Amino acid sequence: MNRTLKTLGITVLATVVAAVATLLLVRDQIDRHQRDLFSPSPRRRLACLGHLARAEPTVDHITLLRDFVAREPRKLLRNRARVILNRMESQAAGIGVHHRRLD
Repeated sequence: MNRTLKTLGITVLATVVAAVATLLLVRDQIDRHQRDLFSPSPRRRLACLGHLARAEPTVDHITLLRDFVAREPRKLLRNRARVILNRMESQAAGIGVHHRRLD
């Protein structure tokens, strides 16, 4: 019985440690992607826009995209950011959110 409890305890502890490590790794990757929005590399900026396109529309993301649109020299990236920005602003304002009527 003691051996089983000891094994179970070690397994639970290892699972918790792995979950925390995964959480920290994911958080670091998200922060890194957001910093890449102002990278000198156009490919990194495009990848970051792809990441932001899947993100929730928050005030921080909207402000970040507005700054990016104002500073981006490449038309393709600027237009992509505008599309994402317009969608986020619409979602944040409640426009474009479809409500189902319950009849």
